[in-house]
Amino acid sequence: MTFKESFKFLFIFFLLFVLAMSIATLVFAQASTNISGRRAELQQELAEIEKEIEEQRVFLESKQKERVSLERDVAIFDAKIDKTELDVRKTDLNIRALSRDIGGKEQTITELDLKVKREKKSLAQILRRTNEIDNFSLVEVILDNKNLSDFFEDVDSFNSVKLALQESFVEIAGIKNYTEVEKVSLEGKKAEEQDLRQIQVLQQRRIEEQKTERKEILDITKGQEAVYQNIINNKEKTAQEIRAELFVLRDTGAIPFGKALALAEQAEARTGVRAAFILGILAEESNLGENVGTGTWRTDMHPNRDRPVFAVVADTLGFNPDDLPVSRKPWYGWGGAMGPAQFIPSTWACFAGYVNSLTGSCRWGKGYTGTWSYNVSKDRIRRLIGENRPANPWEPQDAIMAAADLLDDNGASKGTYQAERLAALRYFAGWANATKSAYAFYGDDVMELATFYQKQIDILKNS
Repeated sequence: MTFKESFKFLFIFFLLFVLAMSIATLVFAQASTNISGRRAELQQELAEIEKEIEEQRVFLESKQKERVSLERDVAIFDAKIDKTELDVRKTDLNIRALSRDIGGKEQTITELDLKVKREKKSLAQILRRTNEIDNFSLVEVILDNKNLSDFFEDVDSFNSVKLALQESFVEIAGIKNYTEVEKVSLEGKKAEEQDLRQIQVLQQRRIEEQKTERKEILDITKGQEAVYQNIINNKEKTAQEIRAELFVLRDTGAIPFGKALALAEQAEARTGVRAAFILGILAEESNLGENVGTGTWRTDMHPNRDRPVFAVVADTLGFNPDDLPVSRKPWYGWGGAMGPAQFIPSTWACFAGYVNSLTGSCRWGKGYTGTWSYNVSKDRIRRLIGENRPANPWEPQDAIMAAADLLDDNGASKGTYQAERLAALRYFAGWANATKSAYAFYGDDVMELATFYQKQIDILKNS
């Protein structure tokens, strides 16, 4: 094949290659537009549901301020059930939106992978042809072109093709990097979707509990206000009964409410975080899910972020790490949370004086590297408690103080409803996820529990 024939073949092949890349780009752009359109529809539905949820929340707040009556309390149950059902619908929409994002990303990744393979194959053929042309001698090329004018035109065109090839290599490298970024994003979205599905299970369980309680009230009272008031009066606990009532804590069984309150009030005095709110957090943690104290640190704990810290915590306290209860790894992430306040070791480090040798602080280094050690001088809980000993995440006193300290960091000491609710959400989901509507149920639950415990505390104070 002559130089001119080889070049014509190369040029046509390259044009087809460029055309294929352009079509693929248009396909991706159209797919992205379709996904964005479907997501916009779901966002509109979410906005409408969130408006209804807010209306239910306002209604609940107004009802709870009314005098206790059967009608009021049945209305409150109905509003709670309606709100929780709306929460389930909202979670479902969030899951659907994530599922579509996941489906879109999986499709994009597949198409990008195929595109890279096709373009690599095409480029390989172009490069082979280019190599053949490069192997033509100058004399052969000049003789083949018959005149110098054609020769220089062909050389200029050939150089343009080679330059375009270099740009194609850069584009393929960019596509490959983008594909990797999309894969990382996809894994994050899958984890979030699984988290939401677990939340939805809890929400549906709550609906059943609320419906059962509502039915029991109506069955017992037969709709009669006098009967209901009598039941309410008989259910009012004395101060002595409240103090003796057991307060359930995760991983440590239960302690008398009076003791839990005394520890919470001690924490309030040192951090400014309301005692009833602290108890609300601990109560929610005790009843939230089933991954409680049945895990093992070698299996359920993050291998790099938490296990090294946990080993040092156990050694400092003189415990065998294999004997210590930690939360099981749920199907959507890592477990390994410790004690009544459910601290993961890497968070506990910042509240109990454990230091990373690489960073000189309680934070883990890049890639979770560094050796951990216990440093009494940096022990925040020791300073708060006033005792020269290592803090123990399974000890109620230490756990409650640590929870209050973390909640203070989260803004709870401001004391307003909004500040406490946001602090609870940060405690549960971290600062980055605290404002996500999918986690709102946790903040609502904690505030409802805090209201309940505040009433108990008020009874004790007035006794």
